Amino acid sequence: MKTYNLFKLTPLVTLLLLFSSCGGKGTSRDSETTSQKRKVRVEEVRFVPVDQLASFTATVEADVKNNIAPAMGGRIRNIYVDVGSSVRKGQKLAVMDETNLSQQQTQLATLKRDYERYQELYKVGGISKQQLDQLESQIQVMETLVNNLIENTTLVSPINGVVTARNYDPGDVALQLPILVVESINPVKVLINVSESFFNQVKQGLPAEIKADALGDEVFIGKVSVIYPTIDPVSHTFPVEITVSNPNQRLRPGMFSRVTLNFGTKNHPVIPDMAVMKQVGADERYVFVEKDGKAVYTKVELGVRINDKYEIVSGLKEGDRVIVEGGTGLINGAEVEVESVQ
Repeated sequence: MKTYNLFKLTPLVTLLLLFSSCGGKGTSRDSETTSQKRKVRVEEVRFVPVDQLASFTATVEADVKNNIAPAMGGRIRNIYVDVGSSVRKGQKLAVMDETNLSQQQTQLATLKRDYERYQELYKVGGISKQQLDQLESQIQVMETLVNNLIENTTLVSPINGVVTARNYDPGDVALQLPILVVESINPVKVLINVSESFFNQVKQGLPAEIKADALGDEVFIGKVSVIYPTIDPVSHTFPVEITVSNPNQRLRPGMFSRVTLNFGTKNHPVIPDMAVMKQVGADERYVFVEKDGKAVYTKVELGVRINDKYEIVSGLKEGDRVIVEGGTGLINGAEVEVESVQ
């Protein structure tokens, strides 16, 4: 029987095994390196026109509010309206006790009769011109007093509006509170506090959209009517008054509302919201931009949210390749493999 010498074959086998082992390890490393690259999807940054919207909260207020009360307190004789009553300008609302008015009217009538008699006496030289003039002055003072009493005895509405408060009943003595409150609710107004960064952009007549929480998605259109000239040094805001047409009186004073102002358009990038991440422990927002096969940490400033996208005010430039999928858990400088570009 022929016998093979295994020991003579050993060096050759060993060498072949060594080459095979080296080749295998190299392929494994290449495969491992490729598998470590995060596969991502990117989107190229393009600048598009974006409406510059700013939102605020406010409470609806009456355009005009009048407290109906006499100049001096007194007993109420009658009240002709109640809360919720619609009233017209000049409409009689309440009447005060007329005792004092009647007394002053009687005195005025007496003075006028005396004046006629004094005129006859003056003609025949019975009194001086000075005495006649003094009586005439007394009559003028009394007429002013009577007219004032008439105005404060019969109380009328100075505006078209709605009665929103009634504090007394007939027979009560009116003291500190007004008898009635009348408010004009067409139009109404809202007062918002706007950041000083918009100071040069807010102009009289600037359109505004108003929604009241109580009225769902119903939209009311208003215009900026008053811009206050000073800025609060603490909040760094300034008040802006918006007048809102309200022909159907759907908006009511006291309603919570949301106001949107449109300051025109600017060309800014718009990227998917899933590409934007928040820095842990800070209020910073950032994205990853793919550059030369690596993820580059990039801080951004957000503008308005548009459905599932964000406007980017600063931090990106035209042509940047923003990672929009696969960015979670990435670190700055990590190698990535781009699967698709949009």
